[in-house]
Amino acid sequence: MQPTQASGSLSDKQTPPGAEQRIREQLAALYRVAAHFRMTDMIDTHITARLTGLPGEAPTFLINRYGVLFHEMRASDLVKIDHLGNVIDQRAHTEPTLFRVNAAGFTIHSAIHAARDDLHFVIHTHTAAGTAVSAQEHGLLPISQHALKFYGKLGYHDYEGIALELGERERLVRDLGSCKAMILRNHGLLAGGATVAQAFHEIYFLERACQAQIQALAGGSALRIPPREVCELTASQFDGEDSAEIAEMAWRAALRLIDDPQCDYRN
Repeated sequence: MQPTQASGSLSDKQTPPGAEQRIREQLAALYRVAAHFRMTDMIDTHITARLTGLPGEAPTFLINRYGVLFHEMRASDLVKIDHLGNVIDQRAHTEPTLFRVNAAGFTIHSAIHAARDDLHFVIHTHTAAGTAVSAQEHGLLPISQHALKFYGKLGYHDYEGIALELGERERLVRDLGSCKAMILRNHGLLAGGATVAQAFHEIYFLERACQAQIQALAGGSALRIPPREVCELTASQFDGEDSAEIAEMAWRAALRLIDDPQCDYRN
């Protein structure tokens, strides 16, 4: 995988500085929370945030600086990139080698951000459980309460190789459809949300569902699957009126797990 480097093709003028800093802090925190729950793969996989563009302009987003581990991510380690994969972060004009990003990360995330205005944060992981389920023909089974959150609301995308071909973006978007989460076959997991809290909630439940499935299958016993009407009911219950509030509560709790005054993610 060849990293994408700096380009001056677009001006660095979108989200107001104060608002962008808040998004940077939220995204850096999301990286560290993912690290806390061991949803990392060294310097690979990515979490991105879509920035608010001016009317009529293509979106821009933030992605991790290539080479920084999730648990050490800071707001200043996030790089602004355009929808074509060009680094447009002003800092890269003087230090381009310090603000490199992964081209495969750009392919997957830019596709989702460009097509789904409702998904401001997008997370892609390569966990052992998520990758294992992605390789199973039946996909995610409705055998746990965590899995039932996604009943009838989970996309699947077939593996096409390392995501470097821009042509794959159209198929990624098609396979995600209106879902907020997707299993990338033979690859891993992807989830998004309108807020950082909602994105975290999606990936946390999907990861836990995959962990439960791998352990249940390893037990060797027959699996018990709830009736279809119960599966549908449970999925609808996860979308209750208080779902956004619950996600926010969970996110605030998660932030306490990464509180580190010695190395603040906000810097």
